[in-house]
Amino acid sequence: MSCKIAFIGAGSIGFTRGLLRDLLTVPEFSNLEISFHDISKHNLDMVTELCQRDIMENGLGIQIHSTTDRREALKDAKYVICTIRVGGLEAFASDVDIPLKYGVDQCVGDTLCAGGIMYGQRGIAEMMEICKDIREVCAEDVLLLNYSNPMAMLTWACNQYGGVRTIGLCHGVQHGHHQIAEVYGLEMKEVDIVCAGINHQTWYIKASHEGKDLTAGLLEAFLKHPEYSRTEKVRIDMLRRFGYYSTESNGHLSEYVPWYRKRPEEIKEWIDLGSWINGETGGYLRVCTEGRNWFETDFPNWMKDEPNRFTADQRGQEHGSYIIESLETGRVYRGHFNVVNNGVISNLPDDAVIEAPGYVDRNGISMPHVGPLPLGPAAVCNVSISVQRLAVEAAIQGDDQLLRQAFLMDPLVGAVCNPNEIWQMVDEMLVAQERWLPKYSHAIDEAKQRMASESWIPVKDYEGAARMKVKTVEEMQQDREAASRNAGESDKGKDREKVGN
Repeated sequence: MSCKIAFIGAGSIGFTRGLLRDLLTVPEFSNLEISFHDISKHNLDMVTELCQRDIMENGLGIQIHSTTDRREALKDAKYVICTIRVGGLEAFASDVDIPLKYGVDQCVGDTLCAGGIMYGQRGIAEMMEICKDIREVCAEDVLLLNYSNPMAMLTWACNQYGGVRTIGLCHGVQHGHHQIAEVYGLEMKEVDIVCAGINHQTWYIKASHEGKDLTAGLLEAFLKHPEYSRTEKVRIDMLRRFGYYSTESNGHLSEYVPWYRKRPEEIKEWIDLGSWINGETGGYLRVCTEGRNWFETDFPNWMKDEPNRFTADQRGQEHGSYIIESLETGRVYRGHFNVVNNGVISNLPDDAVIEAPGYVDRNGISMPHVGPLPLGPAAVCNVSISVQRLAVEAAIQGDDQLLRQAFLMDPLVGAVCNPNEIWQMVDEMLVAQERWLPKYSHAIDEAKQRMASESWIPVKDYEGAARMKVKTVEEMQQDREAASRNAGESDKGKDREKVGN
């Protein structure tokens, strides 16, 4: 069995390598045609060398076609896996650092809030170009599997405006599922779940073990857990007040709602600094910076390490390989996918991208009807969907008025800033990210004029409530195992230092 799979943004060492391993554990996929594309030839060469070594060590004859020409990589592909990060760490830093000057303290900044909205502006512009290439050179029945954030916004834009059938994939549901099982002393396979909502705000509306409901006792179980009671305070508080557990990590969730990061003196009450993902200010930016620096330094040692083994027990939980396996072989797979709603969740808008249970087999991807979310969780999701819709339309049209309205409607930005501060923050972020935002050229020229005027509002010199220093390579060398794990964890959305091929 053979078909072509193209990886766009393949310079993501941990993510690309892991997804390739997952695919090649499928016996029928020993003759896949694989192409890698990235705009950085340096990163692309390193990842290709490492992945090709894995393939050879597992006795397969597949030869990766690696190219900086995107259309060449996409030609005749049946499946496209996208892991781009437009603007790389430079743009990401402005997503975090500029809002801090206005008091907006983010942990991640890649899904909602000020950073997520701007990340979406850069990403949607590039995704429209990728979709154009896909329509013109890929196989007629191509499926785009998008792993890039902001997941909902990019998947929304690709489906509505890109003309490409797109499924968004995330691993948040699996992680929360594991936690629910753990607090009850069970294995994941023993706990049945139904999880529905929007990406990073998906709710475990049903959880059961041998037919017994687990949701009623979930708050007590989390409060008694020795680790999660300390590291998941935001998620536990949301569970207490809304009745259902949410998929996303403590740090992620804290920046999507208006209550936990609006007062600097209170932020540390809700977070834990044992891991960046528990709420550290700019934590993901720090981890990504360290990961990039470490991989650049340590790559020769990666080549000396044991290769990935393409065996069933080493296969990861990312949905992508299972979807492709099911479509190609007919084996049934159940997962949680990001798709255009179209009535799946009846009290969320039809045009929104929702995350819900789905089934895959040779006939395609089927999304069963979930029905209504509980009213509280639905209200939380609907606020975020309004921000997403404004941000998507702003990016497609290059309309800075819609962009500013997205910032106004964002829960955390609106909780911290007044309208004049928000308008000025948008000006500053547009100017800082000018080279990735060609549709906003006129708005950026006007923003520059305002920035040079005497009416500029003074801003704060604010490092955030819980900012930690980026480790040097020398510091990371003291624990190479942890540094390598961090490098793999940090690079799902690969750096893209500029727009274009």
